[in-house]
Amino acid sequence: MKLGEKDRGRTPLVLAACGSFSPITYLHLRMFEMVKDWARENTRYTLIGGYLSPVGDAYKKDGLAAAKDRVNMCELAVQQYAQGVIMVDTWEARQQYQPTAKVLDHFNYELNDRMGGVEDADGNKVRVRVALLGGADLVETFINPGVWSPVDLTHILSGVVGAFIIERAGTDLNDILTKLQPEWREHIYVIKQKIRNDVSSTKIRSSLRKNESIRFLVPEPVIGYIEEHGLYAAPGEVQ
Repeated sequence: MKLGEKDRGRTPLVLAACGSFSPITYLHLRMFEMVKDWARENTRYTLIGGYLSPVGDAYKKDGLAAAKDRVNMCELAVQQYAQGVIMVDTWEARQQYQPTAKVLDHFNYELNDRMGGVEDADGNKVRVRVALLGGADLVETFINPGVWSPVDLTHILSGVVGAFIIERAGTDLNDILTKLQPEWREHIYVIKQKIRNDVSSTKIRSSLRKNESIRFLVPEPVIGYIEEHGLYAAPGEVQ
């Protein structure tokens, strides 16, 4: 990752998408492209890369495949379609459990402290802005009591980190944002979908349990992996 000549004077941005990815869908990949276009038009940031960070097995959630399977599916999707711009980071998946704030700190440490940032067009090292990437459903959890630590939210939704959020049908983001502290709202960047896409992992799992096709909703190599390993079959059914 580095800044090119056309990025001179812009701040390098790296996005971290933390989630289950059970399974990963095209929308998970598409989110990075939407932020790249939006940030170029509306901010001084330039997206130079992003990471998928699957949660570990200690995170108990219905329909959650094993971490190793979710990591493998993410890597298949990235290898086939992302051309090295989106990468898979396994640090979170290998932990018992880590709050999202700690995961973002991990990326900040690796990119800025350990690697010293990225090169600009003149060969100088500059610090990377690491930010959280998610859908509107993520913001909904910000206002649910007991889901997030106020300390962690303050850490994430600050001038140091921030969040880029993709709108989703059925979620009133404006209403949710009014319920957040003003200083948090300042660092949440909302990207509207110009081409509507409401595919979700939950819907994909539902289709699989009904033996419905998920082709063109999920990368083909991921579909092959799901079939090969018998993931997401209905109870008592063998795929």
